[in-house]
Amino acid sequence: EDEDFLGSITRTFAPDVDDIRLTLRHLTGLGLGASRRIVLAMRDAGLPLEEARSLVARAARAAWRQDRQIADVLVDDGLAGPLSQAQIDAAVTAHLDASRAVSDGLAAELAAIPGFQRPVDLSTMTDEEIAGFDAVFVPGGHGPMVDLADNPDVTRVLQILHRKGATVASLCHGPAALLAAGGRDDGEWLFEGYRLTCFTDEEEDQTVAGKLGVAWYLDTALKNAGAVFDDAPSAWVSHVVVDRNLVTGQNPGSSEAVADAVLKSLAVL
Repeated sequence: EDEDFLGSITRTFAPDVDDIRLTLRHLTGLGLGASRRIVLAMRDAGLPLEEARSLVARAARAAWRQDRQIADVLVDDGLAGPLSQAQIDAAVTAHLDASRAVSDGLAAELAAIPGFQRPVDLSTMTDEEIAGFDAVFVPGGHGPMVDLADNPDVTRVLQILHRKGATVASLCHGPAALLAAGGRDDGEWLFEGYRLTCFTDEEEDQTVAGKLGVAWYLDTALKNAGAVFDDAPSAWVSHVVVDRNLVTGQNPGSSEAVADAVLKSLAVL
């Protein structure tokens, strides 16, 4: 049940993992995320599991390369095995419905947290109040590149918490906030020589914003600041780097692993 099923399918696309480029469009818009459900539906209809995996892998590869719905590929290319169009569509719909249920559930949990509804203005907090926290986490999205990379309130938070050895964590574009960290007593950047990761320039070039043209690239900026950059072997895969009290994740797909690393750093796990 814990098998990286989708990964086992997508790794058949190319012998070199660097040649594989998967985006959310492939997983949701083209239905590749429903691969497991389709395979299990084929198995339940009497097809041996390995044969079912082979058919779905071939269909997923064609959908990926030709920008076609996997349901259409299965039917039109004769790869549906014992399944009808309606059964395949039902598997894809079930996957999307389950995904929406998870998303809606998480949104409801976050909406119920008072602090998210009434955020505190950092400029109103004293140094003592900031020092009372065990960690700081900066989420992703392009926003941090706009107003956190040179934010004096962020500088104060990072200086205070880093000084006490608190966990400093960020994900995706969130490490842009680290550029505001200021310097150490020796004049170097606060995170000079730290291993870290972030949303890479390669990944940025594949986003809508990147194709339009971003003002600056985050991974280049962090390298220039003095970071020892550590990215994954390929774009879009989960990758987390922990160096002393600093926890960074490369992209949205790294979110769960970053959360796990943060909880471990706080001795919660």
